[in-house]
Amino acid sequence: MSNVPAAGHALDVLTLLAAHPAPVPAATITRRLGLPRSTTYHLLATLIERGFVAHLPEERRYGLGPAAYELGTAYQRQAPLQRFARPILSRLAEVSTHNAHLAVLHGRDVLYVIEERAPGRPLLVTDVGVRLPAALTASGLAMLAALPGPQITALFPDRTALVQRDGRGPTTVTALRRELTTTRTRGYAHEVDLVTAGLASVAYAVLDHTGHPVAGVALTYPAPGVDAAGEAALAAQVRRAAEALSRRLAGR
Repeated sequence: MSNVPAAGHALDVLTLLAAHPAPVPAATITRRLGLPRSTTYHLLATLIERGFVAHLPEERRYGLGPAAYELGTAYQRQAPLQRFARPILSRLAEVSTHNAHLAVLHGRDVLYVIEERAPGRPLLVTDVGVRLPAALTASGLAMLAALPGPQITALFPDRTALVQRDGRGPTTVTALRRELTTTRTRGYAHEVDLVTAGLASVAYAVLDHTGHPVAGVALTYPAPGVDAAGEAALAAQVRRAAEALSRRLAGR
């Protein structure tokens, strides 16, 4: 028995809507799930607010919303993504002798889905399953830099959407846009001390066949021990890994 019945009921609503080929009335949801009418409407209102359910007022029916679609397509992307990426990242960590990781963009955050740790290198906060603000990470900056301007505006409408870590990171949307412009000009994303003091990362975006960023490949290394030439050399290794993964995802 679930200790969070509301969560279970919400998932039941989504499962029911997914099983129907067309939107359904609230009365059908109430009857099929055996819920009080007020509970059904409360669940629907919350799911609509979060984008998982769409209300068609003219038809008085409810169907799956864009967030449900995004969740489903994210799974489809990540399943082959992780299978294809693991050997590429393993090789990247081996050749570079630094920790390699893969992250995907989820709203204004990045979610780390693979970490390949090089021998003798320390564990990082960017472990599998960890979420961090995208604007603070090299992987996140690489993916954000590959997005069109209107999407950046939608993600970061004002400074309240920005999150700092120990007082570090962009404090205004203008500063973030400047960093994204620098990333595009340089060709890769770079951060120092934003995630962990003393560590730096370089990253490239993995692009699908439409040019949309589906992931970010990054290397993390001790900042004091790598000069500008060393940074460029590591970035070149990351670029080759990201391009190889992009080709595999495109079936090339």
